[in-house]
Amino acid sequence: MKKSVAMQRSGTVLCAEQRRERRRAAVGEVIFQFGDAPKQVRARLVDRSTTGFRAEHDSSELTCGQLVEFRFGAAAKRVARVVWTRISGERVETGFLILR
Repeated sequence: MKKSVAMQRSGTVLCAEQRRERRRAAVGEVIFQFGDAPKQVRARLVDRSTTGFRAEHDSSELTCGQLVEFRFGAAAKRVARVVWTRISGERVETGFLILR
């Protein structure tokens, strides 16, 4: 699914698509917790793939490489790694890689 870098007529470089799997739009809640004294965060699931997901939430404390426990709805807890976090005003969006 990798794509090459493209240029617009204006000369602006568009970012290359680096995902290896297609994302599917998702609806629902994901609950994750992290830290030594676990902090629980409720988030809105944005999309997901076989090996990861993206969620929107209000916690600006997540850092790249951090491990979190998470669950989708009433499903069993699983573990994911934070791949990236983007903060824009009060909106926080994070990409996760599912490890187990």
